[in-house]
Amino acid sequence: MKVRVVTLGCKLNFAESSALMNTLLAKGCVRAKPSEAADLVIVNTCTVTDTADHKDRQVIHRLKRENPEAKIIVTGCYAALIRQKQTRGEQLSDADTAILRQINHLIPKDLEHFHPAYSRDDRTRCFLKVQDGCNYFCTYCTIPFARGRSRNPRIAHVVEQAQQALREGAKEIILTGVNMGDFGRSTGETFIELLRALDQLDNNSDLGQTEYRIRISSCEPNLLTDEIIDFVAGSRHFAPHFHIPLQSGNNEMLKIMHRHYTRELFEERIEHIRRVIPHAFIGVDCMVGVRGESEERWQDYLAFIQRLPVSQLHVFTYSERANTRMLEMNLEVVPMKERERCSQILHQVSQDKTNNFYQQHMGQQAVVLWESKKSQDGRIFGFTENYIKVSCPYDKAKINHFESIIIGCDAQLS
Repeated sequence: MKVRVVTLGCKLNFAESSALMNTLLAKGCVRAKPSEAADLVIVNTCTVTDTADHKDRQVIHRLKRENPEAKIIVTGCYAALIRQKQTRGEQLSDADTAILRQINHLIPKDLEHFHPAYSRDDRTRCFLKVQDGCNYFCTYCTIPFARGRSRNPRIAHVVEQAQQALREGAKEIILTGVNMGDFGRSTGETFIELLRALDQLDNNSDLGQTEYRIRISSCEPNLLTDEIIDFVAGSRHFAPHFHIPLQSGNNEMLKIMHRHYTRELFEERIEHIRRVIPHAFIGVDCMVGVRGESEERWQDYLAFIQRLPVSQLHVFTYSERANTRMLEMNLEVVPMKERERCSQILHQVSQDKTNNFYQQHMGQQAVVLWESKKSQDGRIFGFTENYIKVSCPYDKAKINHFESIIIGCDAQLS
């Protein structure tokens, strides 16, 4: 049987899709080539925004046209929310109903158990799932409904998977999860204990002095303790790279969104990182256009984010999600044009901050891990430990190897 697995959304989805494909291949299935129709198509979906739902539906319709005789199975977060609506007897939208007519099976995620997964996007990186689910129930978010409560494997199991990835040739491991700093809730362990264990992978006798590095993909600011930051500052293998969700820089909006911190705490985390790891790359999630975001609150938010010494913003435009508490709150609705205007402003702020970060590091020494992809103009790319993208003329011998360089004009905005 020829199979195709199509993944939408986050790196966590990609890790889970990779595990699914490996299971199918082990059972005798064959990966369908890009140019041929498949007998079985599995779509792993995302539902983080209304735009994500729309993209899910577009992709499913396209795959049905391209593989008219195939069985189409839809799984992932979008599938989980549709199934929950069906279970509660809620009326589905016309768009969702049309999707159900196109597919053979709708398989929501198992929301009670942890299912391990990791993926290799090329010969260099491995995305390793260490946590799933979330207990926070922010007022704008459907992820706890789509992925269930927070849960995780034991540290020993994560270590085994990471060691296996290194044996298979990975040089960079990226830890993924929904609310990764909450690691340990289901096993009585802690996130810092996990990080310490992963920093010692090369103490395993059959790995020897293996060269590798690890990135933490995201951690909530209330869970990113000074202890974790100090550990990364002194670790042998963890990259000086943080991704921290902010969502709003206005405290009133943070309360409305049911976030678990104030902007003062967030700023303290950024200041501590800059104090102990001055060259660290800091990415920040920002949301705009949330209900209740008045012009006064927006301007307060904007002024806060402009002064933060961070490296990049990941900007999301708020979209109304069914069954979220925000729709039950008596809040001012931000017009879509205003949401788009604020998004454009933050995108420009992000570009300016990334440009400044790159300029600050010109002429400094760094270690780059070269990737396998080759550009059309014959160059090879890689990232430094603090996530600066660089390039040089293509050299096959460099692929999946670390190299000490001086950051120069070949640095490119990633």
